[in-house]
Amino acid sequence: AGDRAAAPRTQASLAVSADGERWVLLNAAPELRLQIEATPALHPRPAPGRIRHSPIAAVALTGGEVDTIAGLLSLRERQAFALYAAAPVLAVLAENPIFNVLNPAVVPRRELPPGWPMQLRDAEGAPLGITLEAFVVPGKVPLFNEDPAGADPGRSDAGDTVGLAVCADGGAELLFIPGCAALTPALQAHIARAHTLFFDGTLFRDDEMIRAGAGSKTGARMGHMSLDGPQGTLAALREVPARRILIHLNNTNPVLLSDSPERATVTAAGWEVAEDGMEVTVP
Repeated sequence: AGDRAAAPRTQASLAVSADGERWVLLNAAPELRLQIEATPALHPRPAPGRIRHSPIAAVALTGGEVDTIAGLLSLRERQAFALYAAAPVLAVLAENPIFNVLNPAVVPRRELPPGWPMQLRDAEGAPLGITLEAFVVPGKVPLFNEDPAGADPGRSDAGDTVGLAVCADGGAELLFIPGCAALTPALQAHIARAHTLFFDGTLFRDDEMIRAGAGSKTGARMGHMSLDGPQGTLAALREVPARRILIHLNNTNPVLLSDSPERATVTAAGWEVAEDGMEVTVP
């Protein structure tokens, strides 16, 4: 509505590049077309004899939720790129034939085994100058794969949700963790060495959606840590030296309002709140 305290934001997706020419998307949000249009670096570049072009050379996924994979359908125009994901997420894509519009002959699907750093390559195999490592994050199966009766599927530690550690070859590490149900010792070890941390900020309070009348589930039921509380993100990561940026904020989260007490709380704790068009440089 034009309220300066409530900047509009699309869903969580990040574009990273080592050279400013070839780009890797971390997740493909449903609003991906709008995000591309708003980002000149991702615009096609005409050249003699070239009918189609995109600077997007690869996409890496952290999970199989709709808000993570729906944007893939906007990349279906037979433009070659490589698609990276953990095995459970590749299985979700394979089980849903609509994603066959991304012809594997044009868009190769490559597994990201957790714990194995790999050099990302485009569809033709050319290196992109970026090393990426997936690591298991406590989460849950995609909502559309839950029991239709509403039974809680419980926490998953099987790779349905992963985080991504990204660096230009030999550079500092950026962590992208848009969904996280709990902090494990292994996850804390990853976070401790990061230069920049993009982290799940879905809800400020665990029962926030219930209080607002916007839903019947807690954050924990949806597979997300809350920011507030003794076991919340602000308390658990208060000593982390990395630059810390909150992403994936639900539209009930008062942290989205720049003049709210909750925003003041996260700012005082050393966190930033991501905005569309935000640019970050990692050495």
